[in-house]
Amino acid sequence: MANVGRKPKPEAARLLVFHLLTQVNRQGAYANLRLPELLADSSLEERDRAFATELGYGTLRMQGRHDAQIMRHIDRPFEELDPGIVDLLRMGAHQLTEMRVPDHAAVGETVEIARATIGESKASFVNAILRKISTDSSFVDDISAIEDPKLKLSILFSHPEWEVSAFYDQLQDWAKVEELLRANNSPAKPHLIAWAGRSTVEELLAEGGERIAGTLHGVESAKMPGMYTAIHERRAGVQDRGSQIVSQIFLNTAMNESQSLSWLDMCAGPGGKASAVFTDLALNRPADSFMANEPSEHRARLVSHVIPRENVMVHSGQELPALGIKYDRIIIDAPCTGLGALRRRPEARWRRTPADLKELVKIQRELLTAGISLLNPGGVLAYVTCSPHLLETKAQVLEVLHRNPQLSLLNVSEFLPDEVASRSVGTEGTMQLWTHEDNADSMFLALFRAK
Repeated sequence: MANVGRKPKPEAARLLVFHLLTQVNRQGAYANLRLPELLADSSLEERDRAFATELGYGTLRMQGRHDAQIMRHIDRPFEELDPGIVDLLRMGAHQLTEMRVPDHAAVGETVEIARATIGESKASFVNAILRKISTDSSFVDDISAIEDPKLKLSILFSHPEWEVSAFYDQLQDWAKVEELLRANNSPAKPHLIAWAGRSTVEELLAEGGERIAGTLHGVESAKMPGMYTAIHERRAGVQDRGSQIVSQIFLNTAMNESQSLSWLDMCAGPGGKASAVFTDLALNRPADSFMANEPSEHRARLVSHVIPRENVMVHSGQELPALGIKYDRIIIDAPCTGLGALRRRPEARWRRTPADLKELVKIQRELLTAGISLLNPGGVLAYVTCSPHLLETKAQVLEVLHRNPQLSLLNVSEFLPDEVASRSVGTEGTMQLWTHEDNADSMFLALFRAK
């Protein structure tokens, strides 16, 4: 390399992204939490912040595809590569194939990061592989020629094969699966929610953004959420359209109820749906009672930033029946694979496995059993997942109905907000939103009523 002996001059935005990739891929950090912290601690200008965001999130989303291309040009098993080399190659490949960065800058600047972080010899290897990738004009055609649609889409759109298969199980159409995968790879603007009685949509819109269809309090932001006064003052929050729709449907189950009701959020942390429901009830049904339960003390503290601490309890959801308290409305936003939120959580697709699914389905079933035992006669239980996987959604509904003849399945369409597409509700009455169709996380909702 011509640069050997010269002191490395790593460019600040790319160096920040390399640290992000290391912390996410090697130390378990969450990109949507860690990147804002890294940016806040930096002195980057706005243009460089935008570049770092696109490069960081994009590399994490597309690293499966980048890995496939890297493997075409190395002479050793991919698993034997140094972790730092892997992250740098992914970062360089993303600039070469997914961004409007000149090849010489994508390669040269990435090699400078390599020289500064992993040493000259490894930087030479990074340089050689990136130069090969920069001239690899047949990669997309070669992958597109693969006959197996699951494998082909998995590589082209950078999703694990088991997730692609799970989406097909629901959509039953490879073209629709491709639309969903594209949507998962498209950056999404933050969605804001004005908490009822504390802020208004009009206040948020005055600072920029657009109203979100199908929500009473939603705004698609025009800038970083923390730049809104109401967000900074904790009078409004960040919540995806899908979660806002679910919260509103849950509230709508009480629209014909004149007597006071008791409400429970069984799995409340970090508090998005609980905050939406609590503030709406405080304004529109002040005689009702509300409790938020969260098994994690840390997440319970996050919930209490909006909801009074006396309305927040810390228990395992499975243990709540021992308290002997019944409720008229219960929402179980169950732990799940999170396959419905991949566009907002770029690394999430790489963190779950089919083995995780088996354990999560068991937990979901336990929470449903506990929640059903807490329902008053005539009460309604909302079962929610941020996943469209059949085992976490329709299969759970069938299991609940089989084991609990005292329950009936309500039709979600009876409680659907205006401007929410009726096609999202299936013939059996459950709702499945889709990212590629609804500008929302792919949320699932089923409503059960106790007889």
